[in-house]
Amino acid sequence: MNIIVCVKLVPDPEAPPASFKIDSAANKMTLAAGVNMVVSPFDEQAVEAALRIKDKKGGKITVISLGMGLPRDVVKKPLAMGADELIILEDPAFEGGDSWSTAYALSMAVKKIGAFDIIFCGRQAADWDSGQVGSGLAELLGIPSVTIAKKIEIKDNTAEVERVVADGFEVIETALPALITVSNELGEARFATLKGIMGAAKKQPIIWKAADIGADPAKLGGNGRHARLVKLFQPVREGKCEIIAGENAADTAAKLALRLREAKII
Repeated sequence: MNIIVCVKLVPDPEAPPASFKIDSAANKMTLAAGVNMVVSPFDEQAVEAALRIKDKKGGKITVISLGMGLPRDVVKKPLAMGADELIILEDPAFEGGDSWSTAYALSMAVKKIGAFDIIFCGRQAADWDSGQVGSGLAELLGIPSVTIAKKIEIKDNTAEVERVVADGFEVIETALPALITVSNELGEARFATLKGIMGAAKKQPIIWKAADIGADPAKLGGNGRHARLVKLFQPVREGKCEIIAGENAADTAAKLALRLREAKII
């Protein structure tokens, strides 16, 4: 099977909130020194989903990532896990995009790759949490999509997908080719082996610029944005504590209940 996985690098979600600084005037975020970029956790699980299918069915896994100056040791992690090829879309023309212009760039890269059976994406990125690129990519390619998958089984030319819903999961069958976004319910992604890390170090990513994929510059990056960011800010969280005292436990409980009613909590 020919499988494509879309992977995004994000600031480490484990970094403390103080590491993120907001420039409200420019609507931009800056990172403190020492905050590393990592593969978005949902995208790691998308790679794991692809590897599980490859383990059973064989085939090739091609990873696509978009961004300028991506740290090579980080973006190569899917190769160390077992993917076969890495394509990086690296061009200033891709900068400043939104979900739509990112999906457009990825769709043009997929068309350049050619025939495929499945595209995997994470259910959402761990930075903006929009969850739009996967569905947008499927729409632009004109293929069916299934979101928030926890299990995927390939049967002939179809995929049977267990999809997470609010009160459990549902089973959907879709014809291939198709796009599937993967959720954390799939399970932990495998660790890269020493052999895989050494193999990934020897592989050089393929670099494609906007012209290489035949993309329309007017639809890329900031030029192709459909969404306008009105305001970017860090929410202010304030807390206060009020001590309720009484002559004994019963008196304290009664005063507490009265105070909660006054605050309209109960």
